[in-house]
Amino acid sequence: MKFQEIQKLIQLLADSNVSELTIKEGEFEITIQTDKVTQQVVVSAPSAPAAIPVAPVTPAPIAASPASPEVKEPSSDSDTAESVPSGVEQKSPMIGTFYRKSSPDKPAFVKIGDTVKKGDVICIIEAMKLFNEIESDHDGVITKVLVEDSSPVEFGQPLFLIEPA
Repeated sequence: MKFQEIQKLIQLLADSNVSELTIKEGEFEITIQTDKVTQQVVVSAPSAPAAIPVAPVTPAPIAASPASPEVKEPSSDSDTAESVPSGVEQKSPMIGTFYRKSSPDKPAFVKIGDTVKKGDVICIIEAMKLFNEIESDHDGVITKVLVEDSSPVEFGQPLFLIEPA
């Protein structure tokens, strides 16, 4: 097979939808491959990340269920009717795993009764192996912790109730 014929085959392969071509002539064998299969995988890849936000939706109610007992325990020390309507919600800015402290041997960033200012770090949310410090959106006093430590959270899920200062 001549070099010009091989060049023609490569050009034909590039212009077609075929990703691999093998030709045998006696003892001579040539295989030409293109990366069109890789391009198709890249094109179909956006459908996989679209499924990722759907997966945490299932754990979120699980996170809400354990949070209910936690909310009830601290409320036995304070008046629940006052705390719920008068507090503003600090919501999760992302999907991930909620942590109240920077490491297991460190104290929690905030606890019930702590005064926070806008911009103070109040928790961490781990998303895709990155630990993101979450800052308070409000000045005030933490009245409730609505999520259990190490629980999955959704975007927009309430994390804390803060009594405005």
